[in-house]
Order: sequence, then C-alpha cells, then structure tokens
Amino acid sequence: MKNTGKILAALSCVIVIAVGVFLVTGLSKPENEELTDESAYAALKKAAEKTEVTYIPAEKGTISFEESFAAAELPDIDKSFPLTVDPKGKKITAEIFCSPEKAGNGSDGWMRELAEQFNRENPGINGSSAGIAIRSMSSGPQVDYIKSGAYCPEAISPSADMWAKMLETEGVKMTLVTDKTVGNAAGIIIDNSTYNSLEGSYGEVSIKSVINATAEGKITTGYTNPFSSTAGLNFLAATLYSYDNSNPLSKTAADGFNRFQNNIPFVAYNTLQMRTAAENNTFTYFINEYQAYYNDSNMKNNYSFLPYGIRHDNPLYIVGDVSPEKQQLIKMFADYCKTPEAEELAAKYGFNKLDNYVSSMPETDGETWEQMQKLWKANKNTSKPIAAVFVLDTSGSMSGEPINALKSSLLNSIRYINSSNYIGVISYSSKVNVSLSIGLFDINQQSYFHGAVTGLSASGNTATYSALAQAAVMLEDFMEINPNVQPMIFLLSDGQSNAGAGLNDIRNAIAYTSVPVYTIGYNADLEELKTISDINEAASINADSDDVVYQLKNLFNANL
Repeated sequence: MKNTGKILAALSCVIVIAVGVFLVTGLSKPENEELTDESAYAALKKAAEKTEVTYIPAEKGTISFEESFAAAELPDIDKSFPLTVDPKGKKITAEIFCSPEKAGNGSDGWMRELAEQFNRENPGINGSSAGIAIRSMSSGPQVDYIKSGAYCPEAISPSADMWAKMLETEGVKMTLVTDKTVGNAAGIIIDNSTYNSLEGSYGEVSIKSVINATAEGKITTGYTNPFSSTAGLNFLAATLYSYDNSNPLSKTAADGFNRFQNNIPFVAYNTLQMRTAAENNTFTYFINEYQAYYNDSNMKNNYSFLPYGIRHDNPLYIVGDVSPEKQQLIKMFADYCKTPEAEELAAKYGFNKLDNYVSSMPETDGETWEQMQKLWKANKNTSKPIAAVFVLDTSGSMSGEPINALKSSLLNSIRYINSSNYIGVISYSSKVNVSLSIGLFDINQQSYFHGAVTGLSASGNTATYSALAQAAVMLEDFMEINPNVQPMIFLLSDGQSNAGAGLNDIRNAIAYTSVPVYTIGYNADLEELKTISDINEAASINADSDDVVYQLKNLFNANL
C-alpha cells in the first residue's frame, strides 16, 4: 500500500463497547509477512474494482439544530435492562437502579443477593407485604433515563456520588439515604515490573507520576467511557486535577489532558468490559475497581493497585417524590445492607477492603462533573482526529424496514460526531458509489452527509467486500495528504454479500492496514459482520433492536 505505514503509525486501536456490542479478545490475525505497503494497496484496489465504482456526489440536506432528544433515543428499559430482582406479589415495592458490580452474578451480585434475601424474609409495612426490585445498569445510563424523563425508579445506587450530584444540577430531587452501602475504590492496575520502573524513574508511584509517564509515551493505558462509567469519569477527573488542582476545567488542565490523551490506545464502554479487554495485554496499565482486582488471582499476583480519585462507596439515594411507605421500605433495605451478615458477604466479594483510602481530590459539584465530560468529548481527538468512512448497504435485501432503520438511526446519531473529525460516505449494492469524499465534518460536510443518507434507496445485489476495499483505498489516499489522523471504517449492513470481491480477497490486506472496521447490523447475519470486525479487533453491534440510536450514540461519543 502506498502509505499503509502511515496508517499503522497513526492508528491507535480503539475498542468501544456499547449495550449489545461484542468485545473481541484474543484474536489472532492472518499472517501478513508476505505483504508490503504496495501489494496491500494493490490488493484492495483490485478488490474494489471487481465491481463498478462510481462517483455521484450527494446533494445537500437540511441539518436540524434541535436539542438532543434523549428520551426518544433510549431503548425500552425492560428489554435492554431487565430487572435482576423482581419482587413479584409484593404490595409495596421500590425499584433501585444499581451499578453492575453489585447487581450481577457471583462476586458481582452483592446487592442483588441481599435484595433477594430481604424479599424472602417478607418484610411488612403497615400490614402490607413489601419488596425491593433491582435493575442492573451502569451509572451513566442511570442518569440518562432519569434526566430525560424516560424512566424514573424510586432509588438509585450508582458506584459513586458524582452521578447524583449531576442529577441535582439538572433539577432532580435527590434524597441521600446513606453515603455508603458498600466500600470500594477505583484504581490503576499496573504490572509489577512497570511499577518498579516508575518508582525508579519518578521516585514514587502516584496518579501524577503515572499520568506524566503516559503523557511522555513511556507507558500506555485504556480507560472507560466517562459518559457511562464511574471509573472512567473518576479517572478523567483525577487526570485533569493532576494538571490543575484548583480548576480541572482550566486551559492548563485541558492542555495537560491533550498530551496525556495522545498515548491512549482505546476507550471502553464500562468497567466490567474493561476486564475482558485487559486480557489482550495491549496496554501497560488499565483502570478497574478494587473489588474486581481482589477477585482476580492473576491480577493480585502480577499487578499492583493504585487507588485514585473519589471513593466508590455505592451510595443510595431516593429519587424525586416517593410515598412515605416506599421511603420507609428503601431505608429498611439500606439498614439491611449494613447487617453483620451483609458486611460478611461484602468482604467475601471483595468490598470494604480499602476503607482507609481517603481521596485527595477536591470536593466537586455536579456542574463541574458535567463540564469535565464535555471537555473530554471536545478534546479527546484534537491532536489526532478521526478519518472515518461510513459504508452503507443499499442492496435489495435491505429494502423496507432495514434501510429505513439504517437511515433514521444514522441521521439521529450524527450529532455525536465531533466536527473536528473527517468523514466520508460510500453506498453500495451491485455497484459501489462514493457519494461523499472524506472531508472535515463541519456544517457544510454535515449537510452533504445528511443528503447522502436521506437519498438512500435499496435495490440490487450486495458488493460488501468491494465497498470495504474502496473505503480502505479512500482512507489511504486521504492519508497521503493528511497523515496525522486515526483511520476507521463503519459498515452498516445486513451482512450479506453476493457480488464483487469476497472476504478472502481483502482479509489479509485489511489486517495489514490495522484499520478497525466497526459493523452495525440491520436484520443481519451477525456472524458474518462479526467476522469482518474481528479482523482488526473492532466492535460489532446488533441494530435489530429498538436501542440502536443509543448504541450508536455511545459508539460515536467514544470514537468520534
């Protein structure tokens, strides 16, 4: 390939996880020793030209500047976040949104198990049976449902209190029941040899020395999406405060964050999924909570744990105006979580192990937490913007609901793409059509993007792999002139292919470029799409559900 070396040098491997996304781990790539830059480019060019490639520029569309429609874009809560504890038959019930590390299974099931036991003991209020419902949900989505008005439980127990502070900033009434149901802390998990090396170089291993070493390119990390993950948002705050302890939103803090961000391989969707990503050993250190570290013998034996930021004490809040009976029920359950039996279970599952850790970070209000999220979104790609090609399937098999879902979900999600990135569009059926050359995603490019998507119609055969090859060629040609970008491809398709090149025509060349291909499937052959994403360890989303806009929002928020 003419300039594949630039792609390899520019590319930071980005793995973004949203609800319903497959995380790829332990993947071995095809052997590519025989390829060169020139031969890989030639292979992709040849694959693209196995069908006709046309250039029909899109007409401008009309961009809407309406405020975000968060409530409409959220998925059906019972489908995407079903109850993990359902107090069936109880006359008085109270539902708690609960972060996944205590509402899941096994060592992640502390609060779920307590709620089930609490309900079995059949507590009564004023002669009526009562019970607690638990819905497992990452802290960020908890805020999304409540703030948007889409769904509101009687109580929430996020991992840390910043989410409740943000809700209060948005005008939601939050009543603290207890500032700690169970103790935990977020931390940097760093291998012992790197720990010793940092200690030798900096005199100590602290959040500041780790962040400095990352900014200097000596070590690398992955962290979780600050819009959904407590550990991720807490890590962002700790990073910003490490550069300016008095104002995390200052230019000094933002400039420091940009230097740090230059060496970040990827951002994951939440803390639990970061565990899986860590198995790839693609970074020197990563972030997680102590409870997860405690329950992983490999981590405890080979890694050190360095706590950072505010404590994760899993507070419990009543949300809004709740009846006196339900308030009493929630307070009864909070007391139940503090019994000796509950604390014994917590210790067994790795909680309450770092109760001596005290945060050195200043007290932070809800508005500042929100502004830190916005700073991250605006700055995370400024030094190396994304160059992305959207490859859109318009074959006959996409006719009807699939093509309509593709168009509406994509148009409703582009507001989450930063204008500092570079975007192009290919559509394909029997032929491959380049409708939007890669360009800065300013208002002009956005209007052409809107027009390209709005004008789609479905007919003909399916030349998926020729279209992917053409997208890779477009990126290569663009990087000849703009080498300092991070390339990626987004394929929106039903996964079928019956024209043009085949997977074997492009697999090795795509692997050689290391360009990730994110796939979004509509009424799709998910295994076929996952195979494509697996080539360079990207993510594959099942869009055959009502939460596709929310999934794309998360994907674009973290990547674009």
